[in-house]
Amino acid sequence: MTDVRTVSEADFEGWLRALNTGFLREPGSNEDQIEAHRRQCVPSRVLGAFDGDRCVATFRSFAQELTAVGGAFVPANAISNVTVTPTHRRRGLLTRMMSRDLAAAKERGDVVATLIAAEYPIYGRYGFGPATWTTQWTVEVPRAGLDPRWSGPEDGGRIDLVDGEDLRKLGPELHERVRRAQPGAVSRDELWWQKITGTVLFVKDWTEPFFAVYRSASGEVEGLVSYRSDDNWHDKQPHNTADVSWLIATTPAAEGALWRYLCSIDWITKVKSGWRGPDDLLPFFLPDPRAARVTDHADWLWVRILDVVRALEARTYEGTGSLVLEVVDEGGLAGGRFRLEASPEGASCTPAGGAAVDLTLPVGELATVWLGDESLVRLAALGRVREEREGAARKADALFRTSGRPWCPDIF
Repeated sequence: MTDVRTVSEADFEGWLRALNTGFLREPGSNEDQIEAHRRQCVPSRVLGAFDGDRCVATFRSFAQELTAVGGAFVPANAISNVTVTPTHRRRGLLTRMMSRDLAAAKERGDVVATLIAAEYPIYGRYGFGPATWTTQWTVEVPRAGLDPRWSGPEDGGRIDLVDGEDLRKLGPELHERVRRAQPGAVSRDELWWQKITGTVLFVKDWTEPFFAVYRSASGEVEGLVSYRSDDNWHDKQPHNTADVSWLIATTPAAEGALWRYLCSIDWITKVKSGWRGPDDLLPFFLPDPRAARVTDHADWLWVRILDVVRALEARTYEGTGSLVLEVVDEGGLAGGRFRLEASPEGASCTPAGGAAVDLTLPVGELATVWLGDESLVRLAALGRVREEREGAARKADALFRTSGRPWCPDIF
């Protein structure tokens, strides 16, 4: 029988080879890559499935904080590096690794588990639900209607290009302010900043991007962007694209100034936005919003609730009301009957015993609405949530829905 176990130091290079194979990358890694992956791994949280001495499936988790509605940081079990080698598919290896990891996360006291799903159908059976979505735009710069003479912010702020060393100094503090205001955002550790500035190399072909910072009139850093560009000319005319890796800002002024900067770079005729929130302001910073064409839209952050009481009490609610929820969890980690009492002043969630139920829903559907993005009325219409009392889904929507959509800026 294939053995699922914690990966030892002696196993690590074989585990990394299996990881690369699963993601269709060149199987071998150089010493820099091996050391980079070793640095991001907590040994007790790296799992592998082994057929004899050969690693045939990989799994890793790590500590993370996820921002709930209202700005509270919730302890999360972040899951990544999930692969099964093609020769060992459909043998239950992922189920064995996932079950082991989620049980450990529950025991540890994590409120939720998180992941970015490469394929949509996989993770619902483990109690995960898509909790944020993301949209990518391509801006046709000549069509946007922006003044080609624009040379910088007109609000007294300024934009400067900086290098990786500057970014590692400026970025973490700005990101802390951004993630506190953005439901669905996740924490970034020091290694994250080292990775995106090339201090630690996870890939062989890393190239340095451009980094630009927006400072307000008072000199405060309010926005950062990372982007790369190609070199594409036809008939002595430029057709170059600025490809944004990420852009974060604490104010609309900073965000708008960075997008206008990207659209004003000489020879750039297209700007690819990277993965943005579905209700991002980008199109409306342009005189002609149609110049920003949606080129991709997909589920992004998936959440698995491990502690219903702490999850529902961690977030804020714009309305006032009471609901009894029957949460069905086939994984046996977070199911039960709960009474939620919520108001703008705070919320309490307690076991409800024999109380009459308003809504019955799987734990994955609870995760889908927890950050405020999905409608329980829609889920009920789809048969994914069952109303036990008429009108309960609409009543629940009034509590759970939020004025802005959640967004996770990161992939992990």
